[in-house]
Amino acid sequence: MANKNYYETLGVDKKASEADIKSAYRKLAKMYHPDLHPNDEAAAAKFKEINEAYEVLSDQQKRAAYDYELEHPGARSGGGFSGAGFGGFSGFGGFGDIFSDIFSGFGGGSSSRAADTQGEDIQKEVVLSFLDAAKGCTKELRYFRNEPCPSCGGTGAKNGTAYKTCDRCKGSGQIRYTQDTLFGRTIRMATCDECGGTGKKITEPCPDCRGKGYVRRETTVTFTVPAGADNNSYLRKKGFGQASAHGGPPGDLIVIFRVEPHKIFKRKDRDLYVDLPVSFRTAALGGKVRVPGIDETFEYTIPEGTQSGTVFCVRGRGIKTRNGTGNMYLTVFVEVPSKLSREQKRAVEQMDEGLDIRQSSRMRAFRDNMQAMYGVDPYRS
Repeated sequence: MANKNYYETLGVDKKASEADIKSAYRKLAKMYHPDLHPNDEAAAAKFKEINEAYEVLSDQQKRAAYDYELEHPGARSGGGFSGAGFGGFSGFGGFGDIFSDIFSGFGGGSSSRAADTQGEDIQKEVVLSFLDAAKGCTKELRYFRNEPCPSCGGTGAKNGTAYKTCDRCKGSGQIRYTQDTLFGRTIRMATCDECGGTGKKITEPCPDCRGKGYVRRETTVTFTVPAGADNNSYLRKKGFGQASAHGGPPGDLIVIFRVEPHKIFKRKDRDLYVDLPVSFRTAALGGKVRVPGIDETFEYTIPEGTQSGTVFCVRGRGIKTRNGTGNMYLTVFVEVPSKLSREQKRAVEQMDEGLDIRQSSRMRAFRDNMQAMYGVDPYRS
């Protein structure tokens, strides 16, 4: 398994501290969590790689064995590290502390009973046009969610009735599981399936919500899309998710953005990329062209003798975000006319005859190499 570079997977140096490794893992886990990328096999595979890397690098003994094999390919450390057990990550076992912290709203399980009773998060995808995502806009979303029952205040219990302590978890809200693995015995805490993590059970349910503590209703929420929103970026609206059973706090609404492609612009982070076709005359003699921008067009001067494929950087013409403004990169494509009249062809031939090949560094270098290798001039028939 040492053929996998776990340090590169997490984007950290080999000398990274435990805190650095944990911080990098938290960041990547948030980015590629399956709940944010439903039905995305690539994201799921990346998420698995991240967890596999963290499982090794977060454990001093496993990390030491891994480092030994990394430095001595084909060798085995005294602890016999061979990667067995590291590729079988399933669920969130062994990562409870971190997932309790950063993914409490994703159903990953929490170490506290209060967090277990929080309502589930709701994910909704919102499609944005390229320009709306780049400039920012205001959107309205209508969706159905579970809201606290007004009759019982979300407790699920009929007014005036009491709860009783859950017999299965004895009021703790959690069940403890012990499992023997290749690397020793592990202990995992899970939400009690009898009381749903509350530690108590209803003696007489509310007749309106039938003990669930919530009712199904349509909700409308207005939110601001920040300038520079990118594909698969998201925002979280606290408290707009599903209501919790038995009076716990509601979950959150996670709005995931899907940005439509644009006919002219391509994007990478805050930078914009534009393919700019120009005429043969403009490329040869230079000239001004109008270039599209996010807010308006602007004039750009193409210098004389510009070759096809030349890239020009226009600073400050990219996407503006609160973290800064990107640049625009113009890639010039010279449009050579495909149909010429006799007079035009004659004019081109006369122009070519009058040109000195020394003016073209690429043609000159190619000719010199051809003459050195084969003794021929590629531009003379």
